Amino acid sequence: MRDHSRAAAAPVDAVPSPPGSRWAALRSLAPYLWHYRVRVITALLMLVAAKLANVGVPLVLKHIVDDLQIKPGDPRAVLVVPVALLLAYGALRVSVSLFTELREVVFSRVTQGAVRRIALQVFEHLFSLSLRYHLQRQTGGMSRDIERGTRSISSLVSYTLYSILPTLVEMGLVIGILVVRYDWWFAAVALGALVLYISFTVVVTEWRTGLRRTMNEQDSRANQRAVDALLNYETVKIFGNEAYEATRYDDNLRRWMHAAVLSQNSLSVLNLGQSVIIAAAVTLLVWRATVGVVDGTMSLGDLVLVNAFMIQLYAPLGFLGVIYRELRQALTDIERMFTILHQDREVADVEQAPPLRVSAGSVRFEDVHFAYHPGHDVLKGLSFEIEGGQTVAVVGPSGAGKSTLSRLLFRFYDPRAGRILIDGQDIAGVTQSSLRAALGLVPQDTVLFNDTIAYNIAYGRPGASREQVEQVARAAQIHDFIQRQPLGYETPVGERGLKLSGGEKQRVAIARALLKDPPVLIFDEATSQLDSANERAIQAEIREAARDRTTLIIAHRLSTVVDADQILVLADGRIQERGSHAQLLAAGGLYARMWELQRQGDESDPPLRDGDLARVA
Repeated sequence: MRDHSRAAAAPVDAVPSPPGSRWAALRSLAPYLWHYRVRVITALLMLVAAKLANVGVPLVLKHIVDDLQIKPGDPRAVLVVPVALLLAYGALRVSVSLFTELREVVFSRVTQGAVRRIALQVFEHLFSLSLRYHLQRQTGGMSRDIERGTRSISSLVSYTLYSILPTLVEMGLVIGILVVRYDWWFAAVALGALVLYISFTVVVTEWRTGLRRTMNEQDSRANQRAVDALLNYETVKIFGNEAYEATRYDDNLRRWMHAAVLSQNSLSVLNLGQSVIIAAAVTLLVWRATVGVVDGTMSLGDLVLVNAFMIQLYAPLGFLGVIYRELRQALTDIERMFTILHQDREVADVEQAPPLRVSAGSVRFEDVHFAYHPGHDVLKGLSFEIEGGQTVAVVGPSGAGKSTLSRLLFRFYDPRAGRILIDGQDIAGVTQSSLRAALGLVPQDTVLFNDTIAYNIAYGRPGASREQVEQVARAAQIHDFIQRQPLGYETPVGERGLKLSGGEKQRVAIARALLKDPPVLIFDEATSQLDSANERAIQAEIREAARDRTTLIIAHRLSTVVDADQILVLADGRIQERGSHAQLLAAGGLYARMWELQRQGDESDPPLRDGDLARVA
């Protein structure tokens, strides 16, 4: 049989991998399989038993033919010897199927268990990587890498256990029998044909792999562009760029199609070459056996035996092309997935890190320097303290580094220099899970899960009761809106919450943070999407939530922070002023000029811009 997968073979990774990396992928996979070592060893024993039975079938068939030829007129021979051999022949046939199926039953849990463990580990590892990694990755391409990697584990194990190892065992047994029982010429032809077949297959498949790599690259790029365009559906529609996005998508599809056509044509070359080699080898062996029968050096049973051996030996080789290609692709895909798994964690817990112990909940920044990119510091020696139960607000223009404070507190990044402490404990020295359990955040840009409103609110505390969910929804001034929906709290919010307005999403985020009930709360422009009436209503709830709780409020609108115990004016990565609202106004400095500028604006208190700061500075 030949490789007939002309149109749909598994893709390979877009980036070529050095041979050593594929062996590294095998070494990485081995521990997951060896976890089921008893099943692996049992399956291998079943494999050997199946192949011994399979090789025994032609041997029994030879004796049947020879006995019938030698004693054609002896009724006892027909009744005794061939009947016994026929029973043995049937038993061996059944044994082949029996041991093969037992092997699959025993080994199925190994493959699926390994896939499950690796997929879960990759999923968990992705959440342990830094925010910087996730901002740089492309979701469509990475999801394809993981999908291919997990699928390729099944392919690799299946082809190895069910095709390669059985074929190698059978090759060894057949060639060994040919060497022992017959002229060396038989073994030489069989072995020579195998070497030529494998060499031809490897050379042509290497050529085809380049074509497959190009196909895969264009497939990944097309998928990335499609996902990116669909995620930005509103932007595409707003600018009327549907045709533009379709053209970009089709550009990659056209390149993929060109490579796919070349790959299909090269497959015909591979199949034809393999057929010629097999046909030539089988013809030579049968001719040599026929000559032996004519010369009297071989019996008809020997002719049948040689022919049966060749059929058994070369039948699985017909799939060598697709098997070799699939193995290379599987190893490349697995290596790519393990590359994600072995991605270094930019932010990691120190060894034996203790959990964070929160008492008062004080937060202190000590001479913190931070840059997203080398040479462009966002924070330049920032120092301030929020005492336990105190509310501190940070104001300033966009790009001043305000939202960076919350990212550093959550340890999405680590400072380039300086320390951040909670209750005197350096957050770099405690477990990240305990740190984030102590923090609550209402972000400026709220992204919701594609589920119900109730699910998204309850995400703040999985397992919370409906009564608790409704209680925080009332506090966030969204309960009445939810009750007006036909499905109430079971209303779907759509992908990324697109079915809700910006203000509604923000109120869901506030409710979610209130449900978590952490000792330290961070509001990062938590009311930026709300109108003035709802903002004033929620401000009272924010003040109530902040009572007896350490709170950091990051804001553009100065009217939202007038009640803070301390206000920090952040600009150019440094604190320019600090004090209460009244103190800063009395000082007549930068904050006072910012306040006056916003008062001159409209009723909605528009956010302060970089140009505005330049005007008041």
